[in-house]
Amino acid sequence: MTALAALVLAATFTRPLERVVSTDPIMAQSVYDCHAVGLMYATPLEVDYAARPYRLVPGLCELPEVSSDGLRYVFRMSHAARREGLTAHDAVRALLRLKDPGNASPGGWTMKSVASMRAIDDGAFEIVLSSRTHVFPWMMAMSYAGVPAADGSETGPYRLVSWRRNHEMVFRRRAPESGRFDEVRYLVVSDASTQWLMFLKGEVDYLGEITRDNWDAVVDSEGRLDARLASEGVELHGWPALQVSYFGFNMRDETVGRNKKLRQALCCAFDFPTWRKFMNNRVLEANGPVPPGVDGRVEGPAPYRFDIERAKALLAEAGYPGGIDPATGRRLVITLSIGKAAQEGRETGELLASFFERIGVRLELSFSTWSAFLQAVNEGRVQMYSMAWVGDYPDAENFLQLFYSKNMSPGPNHSCYENPAYDAEFEAAMASESPAERNGHWRACQDILREDCPWLISAFPKNFTILRPTVRDYVPSDFPYGEEAKFSVGEAR
Repeated sequence: MTALAALVLAATFTRPLERVVSTDPIMAQSVYDCHAVGLMYATPLEVDYAARPYRLVPGLCELPEVSSDGLRYVFRMSHAARREGLTAHDAVRALLRLKDPGNASPGGWTMKSVASMRAIDDGAFEIVLSSRTHVFPWMMAMSYAGVPAADGSETGPYRLVSWRRNHEMVFRRRAPESGRFDEVRYLVVSDASTQWLMFLKGEVDYLGEITRDNWDAVVDSEGRLDARLASEGVELHGWPALQVSYFGFNMRDETVGRNKKLRQALCCAFDFPTWRKFMNNRVLEANGPVPPGVDGRVEGPAPYRFDIERAKALLAEAGYPGGIDPATGRRLVITLSIGKAAQEGRETGELLASFFERIGVRLELSFSTWSAFLQAVNEGRVQMYSMAWVGDYPDAENFLQLFYSKNMSPGPNHSCYENPAYDAEFEAAMASESPAERNGHWRACQDILREDCPWLISAFPKNFTILRPTVRDYVPSDFPYGEEAKFSVGEAR
């Protein structure tokens, strides 16, 4: 290989990624969509890539000026935005698209508290909120808030130059930068074994997820990176994720949604020790929807954690003694919808079914494509569904707003949960001026949820990534969207 050829190869970053459905910022519903959008479109604010704890920094705008009552925000365009020829009118136009109910954006919830929005002039715009929303600046760093140019073109570090759906996406840096990757390739490879083989062959630089089946090939019995991989300069990174994995109940479903004792019974049937072993100990036990490290998280074990005898008793109280439906004389059957038929999804569904089998309940698995699954969830055409929520920002509100009735699906409240007492605590938290007062209301919200069980929460996952020495300046992050722009070119393949 010539030196020139090696340089060209090293300047292309390649990774596998699940299928991207949309590159329109306001329609970026999955984390995969957000990866692509993060490369293509700049946002008013950004999350500092390397800072811990996480913090906001200027993006297309400087950090906002906020009125004393927390309702009026003034965003001034940054020098970088002005160099791009972007104005406050461009930002307002993008945010109005996000707010418009007619566009049915899954991120429309981020604009719920916006009462008005206007460009003051080319260099500044004003947003007035109808109620205090302490996390609003974080929403201005989300993919939904991505700002296209007036002609719809990219404003982020890369532009999309090729998209073969279900196969490959190629992005090219808009302004070449010495030492950075000129191109980013996303390869649609759903099979985990194929991804792993591609990594071993050096065909991809990075794996953002290490599957359960490949774990023993990456880490030895003492938790260290496999010696052969380490000798090749491979790096392993792990950290607790700002994420919760769960099986949601459709609260409008006549069977699971109307019967709290049944939901409690199913939660008590969930055998977390077995689940943790199945997941190679890469998960933490969940005690509610808010993950560790977030202010306002409730402490103590979940009230309906694994207890098989209690599960059987609650099932009888729910009207299904021994799992038998008295209306039919047959076993109770519940359907779990899963968004992709990959091996791990099948295996986890089958494991959950084995837990329910112990109390006499039959769980049937229903598989579909990811886009069809999301549509069914948004439209409430599921009974139970398997999903994870990846935090958009490090605040309890981001997880607890998933149960606020005004965020009903197709908003983020996919379980269609509605409880006036919960809403009152949620609204009191949002109106609070002090973090201590707010956190008290957040804990009250969690206590209500832990009793109502609108979700069967499986775990708080740990994130693990693995990369080759072709990549430098990687920093593990819960906000990785557009992170490839920060990577430096390492060794050539």
